[in-house]
Amino acid sequence: MAFFHRAPRTPVPQEGRTGILLLNLGTPDDTGYRAVRRYLKEFLSDRRVIEASPLIWQPILQGVVLSVRPFRSGEAYARIWDKTHNASPLRVYTRAQAEALQTRLGTETPVAWGMRYGRPSVSDAVDELMDRGCDRIICLPLYPQYSATTTATANDQFFRSLMKLRRQPAVHTIPSFPDHPAYIKALENSVRDRLADLPFRPQRIIASFHGLPEQYVEAGDYYPQDCERTIVALRKALDLRDEQMPVTYQSRFGPTEWVKPYTAPFAEALPAQGITRIAVIMPGFMADCIETLDEIGNELRHAFMNAGGEEFALIPCLNDSKDAIDVIETLAVQAMKGWAT
Repeated sequence: MAFFHRAPRTPVPQEGRTGILLLNLGTPDDTGYRAVRRYLKEFLSDRRVIEASPLIWQPILQGVVLSVRPFRSGEAYARIWDKTHNASPLRVYTRAQAEALQTRLGTETPVAWGMRYGRPSVSDAVDELMDRGCDRIICLPLYPQYSATTTATANDQFFRSLMKLRRQPAVHTIPSFPDHPAYIKALENSVRDRLADLPFRPQRIIASFHGLPEQYVEAGDYYPQDCERTIVALRKALDLRDEQMPVTYQSRFGPTEWVKPYTAPFAEALPAQGITRIAVIMPGFMADCIETLDEIGNELRHAFMNAGGEEFALIPCLNDSKDAIDVIETLAVQAMKGWAT
């Protein structure tokens, strides 16, 4: 392995300097076939995301999946693409979160952001922090609930970037925060603000989390427990009964069984039960993305209305709101306080 080191553009001060690294999933560079295919190839080749043997999975991936799926995913990205910034909403919001956090913390605590898949890469973000004189890095994966498919794979890529460095920084990774008071307060505020703007009163507020294969849970991934911790705390904050805020799981991929109930069938069955007015919140995402804006905002809305629904509302993710930056700043500052200097 080749090791890399060059003098940072900003020398490390004598007392040291701590940088904050925000990590998110990733996004294609544009909505075209090649860009989406490149992104999906990297994402779906991660052994934590698809645990099947590469001898079995790679021929399927390189064949039918990467031949067909980029067209369908590209169309979905095109429906939600931020044309002002010529970027996906996930990239726009993650960058905005990093910039807002930088403003909060000041220039003496550099902030960078990177994507596990796609650009800017995690390695580029690490290089940026070290070039700004950081000899310590606090890594914050922007996933409120832990899963090996998200938090762990983001940390994996962070550690891989460190493996290539001759001069390594000291590091601190921030754990998931499913029921952290700041996070729950931010979710509570987002629900109350959205409901106050609606011309109707939802009969149900569905909490839709990204799904996970059942076999991953059986192998020890405690993601569903983290999701439950989030919703128990959020129901309490909003004074809602269990049935008023049911939990579902979206984004199923492949033939295997995933954690249930599945969001789409659950929502489509509600009008037959007399539930025709719903709102959907997606507390597993810190920023709106294709899974929230298109899968829920477009596809689920269409399915629910076709099943007899009358009113459907999307509760936005925290994005770059003041509450979102409060959460990120609180987690970062708490981590910095716990670091001996």
